[in-house]
Amino acid sequence: MYQKTTEDVTVSVDLTYSEDHSDPDEHTFVWLYRIAIENGRSRPVKLCNRFWRIVDETGYTEEVSGAGVVGQQPVIPSGERFEYVSGAPLKTPSGIMQGYYSMMDIDGNLFTVDIPSFSLDSPYSAKIFH
Repeated sequence: MYQKTTEDVTVSVDLTYSEDHSDPDEHTFVWLYRIAIENGRSRPVKLCNRFWRIVDETGYTEEVSGAGVVGQQPVIPSGERFEYVSGAPLKTPSGIMQGYYSMMDIDGNLFTVDIPSFSLDSPYSAKIFH
């Protein structure tokens, strides 16, 4: 598990390589990740936007941004958590993901919460430290 706390909001990532969705012969490698966002602040926060940078083992970089996550802009009460599952496809057997969430507190103040960087390594990749 990967975990990082920023501005009293903790983001945890559990990662699984998906054999069912991958096809190495077609250069398709897919990982599923479960994100948990825990609000350690004394007041609610809203997840407004996401930003991801996904880099494959050749250095090819894709940036993904947009409103919310999985079609939602959740409000997370103090002391509670929001979880979701998503996926990341690559054309190479390994890579790395990193990113952040833009959040808003109840007073309308925007702040950024880092997502911990995590390594995407399939069983077909040479063991490379990213």
